[in-house]
Amino acid sequence: MSFLNDLDLNIEKLEKLLEIGTYADLRIVTGESNNIIQKDGIIDEISSGISSGVIVRVLEKNGWGLATSNSVSLKNIEEIIKKAQGMAKISNIHTKKSIELKEIPIIQDNTKADVKIHPENISIEEKKEYLKSAHENMSGEKIVSTSVSYSDGEGHSILMTSEGTRIENESVKALLRMTAIAKDGTLQFAFDRIGGNGFEVIKNAKIEEMAKNTKERAVRLLTAESCPKGTFDVILDPELAGVFIHEAVGHAAEADLVLQNDSVFHDKLGNSVGSEEVTVIDDATIEKSFGQYKYDHEGVKGEKTTLIEDGVLNGYLHSRETAGRLNMDVTGNARAEGLNKPIVRMSNTYIKPGSWKFDELLEDTKTGIFLKGSRGGQVDTGKGLFQFNAVEAFLIEDGKLTKPLRDAGLSGEILDILHHIDAVSDEFELSVGYCGKGGQSVPVGDGGGSVRTKTTLS
Repeated sequence: MSFLNDLDLNIEKLEKLLEIGTYADLRIVTGESNNIIQKDGIIDEISSGISSGVIVRVLEKNGWGLATSNSVSLKNIEEIIKKAQGMAKISNIHTKKSIELKEIPIIQDNTKADVKIHPENISIEEKKEYLKSAHENMSGEKIVSTSVSYSDGEGHSILMTSEGTRIENESVKALLRMTAIAKDGTLQFAFDRIGGNGFEVIKNAKIEEMAKNTKERAVRLLTAESCPKGTFDVILDPELAGVFIHEAVGHAAEADLVLQNDSVFHDKLGNSVGSEEVTVIDDATIEKSFGQYKYDHEGVKGEKTTLIEDGVLNGYLHSRETAGRLNMDVTGNARAEGLNKPIVRMSNTYIKPGSWKFDELLEDTKTGIFLKGSRGGQVDTGKGLFQFNAVEAFLIEDGKLTKPLRDAGLSGEILDILHHIDAVSDEFELSVGYCGKGGQSVPVGDGGGSVRTKTTLS
């Protein structure tokens, strides 16, 4: 049964209202979220929220119009459709670019979240026990503070287009984050997170082990030496390698940035942008992953897209508009947060695992630095420059990990570090998180194997 029935909306009437302009679509979104925040073992906040709204887009020749409202009623939807159409006509008068949406199959589908345990079936008291366990296992000597947060959300949406597509979608996600702060002269912190579809991702996680590892990492950083500066052979663990691939490669491969000439990959299709060890993939179809979805917010099926294959730039990520402007195939990467317009976004982006065992890769690296975890960084996709910070690092001597290090940052040119990648391990790990772009945040995954390259540590 359609959730539109619960909203008392007539599908046939809505379809009739969308028969305007060159193209039109509407998305109705409803959602419910729950959050628990614990600080130093004490519950600081328990909150929940319910939201709903509608967004309408109208294309009038080459001009877009957009209108949104938090009121989901037939009368209100009719009004904002008229507003969006009026804006589109004005936009068309003033625009200088030509818009041609790539043709796609008309789809009618109702997708359900593939979850074994719905978070709504878990009591608040049981959820609090997971936070309590994380706190207890992070606590100890030199740990001066801990924080643990839990959130879950259930969302329903329907996309309807003037072309006849009608897709209903259900999403159920859960996420737990933990942070430990250690003090001994200086302050150091460490964190971890786990998330995915359904509460089973929390129930099946090794929360105690995650918490103990987080504590040990924070304490270890207190006595770690400062990371040396200079150019080194380095190994990036799957988390840091994934963040680099996401930020430096994935964003640069988003076709809207390419069209704005704000990408180092502009005009490089078919050219070498990395070593033969580099194959980068964006894949919305990975089951149980944080960035998984069946259809994007334009009704295009999510798929596996190879961006770089054996070092050669193979393609970009697209919306229907960017695919039309560049005359390329759609990839199912137009995504939106809430009542926002769809823009080109990643899903799960990773470097394809190679043939090396991690121990073999380490043994083969006689001298260097192993960089582990990510504390974020900055990328200039247009100039092709990056700067990232690792959570911690270890000196590699005679193919073995020795001294723990801290304050490790790596910087350089995107194409340079890609060309210097000479080995990728056979591991495959995906981190969970949210990616921000254009004021919107969407769930994504990133990772792959451990990567060996040469770069500058600063």
